[in-house]
Amino acid sequence: MGLHGCFHRHQAAAQGQRQQALHYAPRALGGLWRVPAAALFPPLVILFLALLAGAWQGIGRERRVVISPLQRIDVTSAFLPSQDAPPGLPEGLHPQTLALRQAVPPSQYGEHSEALMLTSSYVQPDAATSARRFAGEEAGYTYTRTANPTVTSFEQRLAALEGTQCAIAAATGMGAISLMVFGLLKTGDHIVASRSMFGSTIKLLGTELARFGVETTFVSQTDVAEWKAAIRPGATRLLFAETPTNPLTDLCDIRALADVAHDAGAWLAVDNSFLTPVLQRAAALGADLVIHSGTKFLEGQGRVMAGAVCGPHDLVEEKLGPFIRGAGFNLSPFNAWVALKGMETLHIRMREQSRHALELAQWLQTHPKVARVYYPGLASHPQRALAQRQHEGGDGAVLSFDVVGHDAQTLRANAFAVIDHCRVISKTTNLGDVKTTISHPATTSHGRLSEEQRQAAGIGQGLLRISVGLEYPKDVQDDLLRGLGGL
Repeated sequence: MGLHGCFHRHQAAAQGQRQQALHYAPRALGGLWRVPAAALFPPLVILFLALLAGAWQGIGRERRVVISPLQRIDVTSAFLPSQDAPPGLPEGLHPQTLALRQAVPPSQYGEHSEALMLTSSYVQPDAATSARRFAGEEAGYTYTRTANPTVTSFEQRLAALEGTQCAIAAATGMGAISLMVFGLLKTGDHIVASRSMFGSTIKLLGTELARFGVETTFVSQTDVAEWKAAIRPGATRLLFAETPTNPLTDLCDIRALADVAHDAGAWLAVDNSFLTPVLQRAAALGADLVIHSGTKFLEGQGRVMAGAVCGPHDLVEEKLGPFIRGAGFNLSPFNAWVALKGMETLHIRMREQSRHALELAQWLQTHPKVARVYYPGLASHPQRALAQRQHEGGDGAVLSFDVVGHDAQTLRANAFAVIDHCRVISKTTNLGDVKTTISHPATTSHGRLSEEQRQAAGIGQGLLRISVGLEYPKDVQDDLLRGLGGL
């Protein structure tokens, strides 16, 4: 009998004892009037104690069922694969299948949905095994800062989608970038990066890393010759780009930059957060490392933060692994589980949201109060031909556009008016959600940059960024029309 049945069997037995005592109590009390009062006291005391003992015995049995050592779960084996677990996945599966199936094997309980392992540490079978595991001589979980089954599932699934040997998870997207630069670089090293990147990335590379003696040269996202000219022989260790960029959707030629990096003995890292491996396989195009903000499209519903670095074993596990285990900005098991489940619908979401984004971009192009639209799926995008070579099945769900205005003050006022008139679109700086969001980059994602840095990145006061979700497209258009119509 299982734990559940055992509990109810003991509960029923205790209840039966109480009912039996209550059944005979009226008969005993019926003849009490014939007995002298002094003689009544001892039997009543005995009866009361008997009832109390029976009730307490039942309660005690109920409690003992919960804490009985015979019924405790064997936590030392709960994280081990079940002997009845199905064999590993076959070779050659499509990424759409891997997004649903790639994970660590189920535990001994055979759960179908990947388990959420909320624990800080793991019980070891004996001291010798513990010593081997902590020394790295034997595989096994010891402490969640070093590894966790749920986080491992997230890492394995993302690596399978990107087509890399492995992946390592971080608490956020910026945490993943920090892990990469601090894990790979040292004082005196040099980075070449796009000046059109996310504002926090520009600040990290241009300001924070400089304090540690790592210098960054920012170049044009689209000019390969400028990237090549910025190389410092013997010092340049990393080339880093987003493609498409946030928020202007500029592209970089991944294959061309990979050649530049490798000719210089450097690594190429590509932030693939906007397209995910569903729409762009950066590693297959030559990138050594692929960065993700899992907060965005991987998770897909704006619930948790996550980040990851994907790449070969010698970089990710051997160089970045020891650093993150010591630094400690790991991804939590809960956040990993939420992002893991989000990836199960990644292919459907990315393709459908890309379709909605293209429809919205085409509509915005026709509006007289819109000066320019930035979206790589448009025929008017200056790098449309490159997008057709690098992207697979869509061009992403993020677009930006400039409103009309004759000066910075008017541009900002008009942009704010469009935002403030929105009643369906969410006014938030996050992106990648199934709900459409809108933001003003100059005062949010790029708000802490200097005016010079914003101008270099092409971020004007009239620029608005939209992350297109899954709402009915015309409802989103009508929402924007409320603000655009009043300009």
